Amino acid sequence: MTNKKCPHSISFATMQKILIIQTAFIGDVVLATGLLEKLHQYYPKAKIDFLVRRGNESLFNNHPFLNEVLIWHKKESKYKNLIKLLITIRKNKYDFVINLQRYAATGFLTAFSGAKTTIGFDKNPFSSLFSQKIKHTFRTNDGKILHEIERNHLLIKAITDAQPAKPKLHPNEMDFAFVAPYQTSPYICIAPASVWFTKQFPYEKWVSFIAQVPNTYNIYLIGGSTDVVLCNKIVETKAHPKVTSMAGKLNFLQSAALQKGATMNYVNDSAPMHFASSVNAPVAAVYCSTIVDFGYGPLSDNSHVVETKEALPCRPCGLHGKKACPLGHFNCANKITNEQLLKEL
Repeated sequence: MTNKKCPHSISFATMQKILIIQTAFIGDVVLATGLLEKLHQYYPKAKIDFLVRRGNESLFNNHPFLNEVLIWHKKESKYKNLIKLLITIRKNKYDFVINLQRYAATGFLTAFSGAKTTIGFDKNPFSSLFSQKIKHTFRTNDGKILHEIERNHLLIKAITDAQPAKPKLHPNEMDFAFVAPYQTSPYICIAPASVWFTKQFPYEKWVSFIAQVPNTYNIYLIGGSTDVVLCNKIVETKAHPKVTSMAGKLNFLQSAALQKGATMNYVNDSAPMHFASSVNAPVAAVYCSTIVDFGYGPLSDNSHVVETKEALPCRPCGLHGKKACPLGHFNCANKITNEQLLKEL
């Protein structure tokens, strides 16, 4: 869909160059791709750039709608590189800068970008210097929980429409060809790891579940290079005759391409869940300490949430994961049964 009339009559002449800023973790960047989809839909001839932290740029390899990816090297000379980025942004002379974050560094880039219009959330410390600041909230006035994509969409609602676009990654033919040899028979993917302990379904629980998966399925364990040890440890249990670790062997887009062809993808509340959403792959998201009501749940047409059926007074114990269960029992994970997981298969 192209050349739709903007409700506020913003012409292409005022929307030739757009910058989207999201320098948080990879899952946040994947969810932000919905803005890229929607903006391209309304302004197909605009040059759209995306600013991410170093390490997330490969999400956009060969992206059909993207002009350029700007990279912030946050871990190396953080503020020196921030100034370099600001110089680049000002040289690019953007018409619109859209900042999804509530932190001072990206607020600084937005406020002093030199863009004709700057948009961001009111909780950003620099929001008073933005052309437009949008209220950041987790619920609507009538109490409805907002998903992160709905919250993000509020930033561009006035220049597009009221309907948020789902996140979307674009694996290309080479990505699909790379994973094709693994797709010759039915399979499931499992992403067993998470950065946070209380978001990660325990190793022993994954092994127990895998042992009950029918032998008609191949099982591919996916993750990054930091997940190799965990995935190899699961393989070495020989809980299932057809388990293969793909951790560290696939890039982001190849992982998404593999997930797309799976019978089911088992994930934690973490980035692989959003990968699955981005290619509309079937997904069963295992929620331990966090809950879907935080607004970051799966978005695939075939989505399932697996969580303990017991009403635990300690759950959720926080908006984000923790390094350990505060009470030591980790019942939010340990009370989940194999039957709940197998039901989704």
